[in-house]
This record gives sequence, structure tokens and C-alpha cells, in this order.
Amino acid sequence: MLTVVPFTFNPVQENTYILYNGLKQCCIIDPGCYFPEEKAKLQAFVVENGLKPLLLLNTHCHLDHVFGNQFVHDTWGLDLHLHPLEKQVLDFAPISGERWQLPFDNYNGPLVYLEPGKNIRLGEDELEVRFTPGHSPGSVSFYSSADGFLVSGDVLFRGSVGRTDLPGGDFNTLEQSIRTQLYPLPDATKVYSGHGPATTIGFEKANNPYVAGE
Repeated sequence: MLTVVPFTFNPVQENTYILYNGLKQCCIIDPGCYFPEEKAKLQAFVVENGLKPLLLLNTHCHLDHVFGNQFVHDTWGLDLHLHPLEKQVLDFAPISGERWQLPFDNYNGPLVYLEPGKNIRLGEDELEVRFTPGHSPGSVSFYSSADGFLVSGDVLFRGSVGRTDLPGGDFNTLEQSIRTQLYPLPDATKVYSGHGPATTIGFEKANNPYVAGE
């Protein structure tokens, strides 16, 4: 069983997630910790709960989701997992940081490319990698069928969807991702988004004004 712990970091109020199992093995998804106190908070949670970080995952690589990648790599020796199409977005992140007046040290370690449809293992637990482009060209979502939750990045929010006006974004692609990869999941599936509160697949199918359930 996986426990999901959210943290809200940086001026863009991005949601970072730690997922851990009964053996205290954990993965860190989209570390957006920017300020020193945010990095200290993430590290303190790991240490105080006796967790062993094994995986560093990015749903996508817009700057607010990657601020802490290098910190996680330096602290726990984890290599970054991402979709191949996000490499260009990762490379562009420091330029975005300068434009937002949020300079940062971008990740410069080895890259491990995710394969949609191939599960990621955290001990005995598994996360399915679902390819969900539209907000970003290589966005992926991580789904746990055993525990009934999805980490969606910036694909689906409570009552909203990810913006598509950034480079590589496309609303029709995003809508198709949501309809084919997310809405077929059980209605009770809890959705942990990249910003804002959690929601469920059933609630969004019934209420989302941008992509209505059919």
C-alpha cells in the first residue's frame, strides 16, 4: 500500500508528492522546492519518517515542477525519470526561470526515460505510466490501481485542466489524453494534481467545465 503526502512549494504553489510504502521506500514526484526552507522541509520529512528515497519522477518538466530535481539528486543520489519528449522542456526550464525572475540550478545528472504502459516498481508496489500529453508534449500521469489514485501533474485539476498556451501545448491533445487515459479509470480514483486540491475522476466527469464526461 502506498501513502501519498503532498507538499506545496515555490511562488507558483506547485504540489510535490512523496509516495511511500510499508517498507519505508519512497519516490519523489515533481520536486518543486525552490527556497532553502522548502528543501529543508522535504528533507526533514524523509529523515524524520525514516524513509529511503528510491525514485525521482517528473510528470513533466515545466520549471515549477523541476526546481528541486538537482537537490534531490545531490541529496539522495537519484537519477531523474521523465518521458523522452520532456527533455526539451527540461532544457528550456532555466530560461523560463530567468524570465520569471526565479533562477535555479537545473538538473544535470543522468536521465532515465519512462515508457508509457510499463510499470514503475517501488518495492512490491507499482505505478502505471500513462502518456497524457497536451499541457506539455511528454506529460505522463502515474496511476496506482491497487490503491486507487492518480498523480496527474498539470493534466487535470479540480474543476479545471492544464493550460495549453505554453510551447508544446495543445487543447485537443489534452482533451484526448483526459478522455482516453483518465476518464476510463474508476470514478472513485483519487486525483492528485500539480496545483490545488485533490479531486476524483467521477467528480470531474460530472462537473469539469472544460472536458465533460460522456
